[in-house]
Amino acid sequence: MCFEDRLDNGIKVVMEKIPIAKSVSIGVFVNAGIIKEDKQINGISHFIEHMLFKGTKNRSAIEIAQAIDSIGGQINAYTSTEYTCYYIKVLDKHLPLAIELLSDMITNSLFDEEEINKEKGVVKEEIKMYLDSPEDVTYDLLSEMMFEGTPLSLPILGSYDTVDNLNRETILEFYNKNYLANDMVISIAGNFDYNGTFKLLNDSFRSVPAKNKVEDLSINPNFKQKVDGCYKDIEQLNFCIGMKGIKRDSDDIYPLLIMNNIFGGSMSSRLFQRIREERGLVYSIYSHIASFKDTGIFTIYAGLGREQLIEVVQLIRKNIEDMKKNLITKDELERSKEQLKGNYILGLEGTFSRMLDLGKSKLLLNRIVTLDEVLEKIDRVEMDDIERVVHKVFNKDKYNIAYVGNVNNKEKINNQLKEILLN
Repeated sequence: MCFEDRLDNGIKVVMEKIPIAKSVSIGVFVNAGIIKEDKQINGISHFIEHMLFKGTKNRSAIEIAQAIDSIGGQINAYTSTEYTCYYIKVLDKHLPLAIELLSDMITNSLFDEEEINKEKGVVKEEIKMYLDSPEDVTYDLLSEMMFEGTPLSLPILGSYDTVDNLNRETILEFYNKNYLANDMVISIAGNFDYNGTFKLLNDSFRSVPAKNKVEDLSINPNFKQKVDGCYKDIEQLNFCIGMKGIKRDSDDIYPLLIMNNIFGGSMSSRLFQRIREERGLVYSIYSHIASFKDTGIFTIYAGLGREQLIEVVQLIRKNIEDMKKNLITKDELERSKEQLKGNYILGLEGTFSRMLDLGKSKLLLNRIVTLDEVLEKIDRVEMDDIERVVHKVFNKDKYNIAYVGNVNNKEKINNQLKEILLN
């Protein structure tokens, strides 16, 4: 059974009781990500995520870690494009400790100057690790191109320079502006007592302040054709095509998910079977969907040898043209529906995954999308819906092409890619 409520200060709460579970997962979702940043403070949301583990008025950093380790629980956090999530998973009897610890981190963190300076080194090492992943670098380059002039073009971790330039005053200003009751959701899934848990949440999070006016941020990038590459001394070439996708709350999301499964979203997809399995030209190839409040993107990625680039791009174009001309078969449609439903149901079986699904739904859509609603919308997709999203997404006027690898003839490659995909 799912409960929705608000704490006295306005924090939204969503809880699902799973009586057969022996564990419980709790997450605090904060509406703070790169969507709230600009170039000068890029990476600040992620940096604050780190700092909430570095000590509070009541606990040192080691005591925060020991509090959960000593009961066999798990504590962590992550920052995404649009929000930051702090979460704990414990045996059900330890939920009160998890609530108290998260509230302590959210409301009592010290942001000590010495710890800030030390953590800059940690984050810069994380950036180095990220830059050693050419696939991630390719996606960052693609975001810079597609979302130029908007916060969505910025990397979540920031850069060496922006991290270096962060100071306690700037961090606290961002924290005080965004870590507010109106911008938070608390999500809990597992075995717990509703009344006692809700009272404990109210007591623990009562000091989180509310704000009078909720900001309505709208981001509508101007998608147009672009091609760019980045030199990196690596063996494999990483290639990506980005297209305008579908925004988060559109009903076209479900036809797009079904089409993506068939086109490049699974091991049985056309791209994987025709380019990797039948031709042996790549190790990794897939298509991917990312949706945001006002916009979305559809991407095709391939990791391949430099000498295979042109042939693979020609095959990708051929598969796009085939999809636009012939769409999919009725058999493919039904198989993809079953695959989506199965993946979705299986993905919600644990308390942690259920907590994440509830929290993100409430924070990003301001409502809980039920399992039955999702399954019904998948089942309702018809061939006309597939045709609509295919022609909406595969619009070469809005293609962006990014690649990263050991290439010295960038101008030649750019011209070849334009000739194949953009003309």
